[in-house]
Amino acid sequence: MNPADNTTPLVIAIDGPAAAGKGTLSRQIAETYGFQHLDTGLTYRAAAKALLDRGLPLNDEGIAEKMARDVELAGLDREILSAHAIGEAASKIAVMPAVRRALVEAQQAFSKRKPGTVLDGRDIGTVVCPDAPVKLYVTASPEVRARRRYDEIVGRGDAANFDEIFADVRKRDERDMGRADSPLKPAKDAHLLDTSEMGIEAAFQAAKAIIDAALKG
Repeated sequence: MNPADNTTPLVIAIDGPAAAGKGTLSRQIAETYGFQHLDTGLTYRAAAKALLDRGLPLNDEGIAEKMARDVELAGLDREILSAHAIGEAASKIAVMPAVRRALVEAQQAFSKRKPGTVLDGRDIGTVVCPDAPVKLYVTASPEVRARRRYDEIVGRGDAANFDEIFADVRKRDERDMGRADSPLKPAKDAHLLDTSEMGIEAAFQAAKAIIDAALKG
């Protein structure tokens, strides 16, 4: 069955903690099925960058909400938005309910695009697209995720400290899982993919089997 033949867009919701591999997996799935992809984490980073660029405070929810509502989903530059300072700022405004509401509305509108969409983030299956027919929760141990991030930074030729990265991963997990609004957790009907001992190709094949079954259904 060709996904492009579907009259109703298929939504694939992919959640999980930082550096678990969900971004790479999501992009590969979107390319394979001809779906549109949205890394929802970049929407928070884009709003944070807008605040930083204008020298605006990161603790004013009203201002942060305005920046969030002005985010253009078509203009998200992964390379620019991957800067550490932007990530830190994004994690601060991501706990604000008004910011989350604004970006969730934009993400939900994106999910209706044809022929289908792949959205990855922290609360796609639980909040953004709770009715998505395919939900994946991609995870890995904190040590493995820290090692992947360390190797990625060193691979770019930059200096990195594993202990600092590991501490940052743990801190991000605590913040994401402990926030009152839309905490990171697997949806009750999500398929769990633990990539601690799994390469990207194995994870993709596991995900593809789940997606193909949904398309046949």
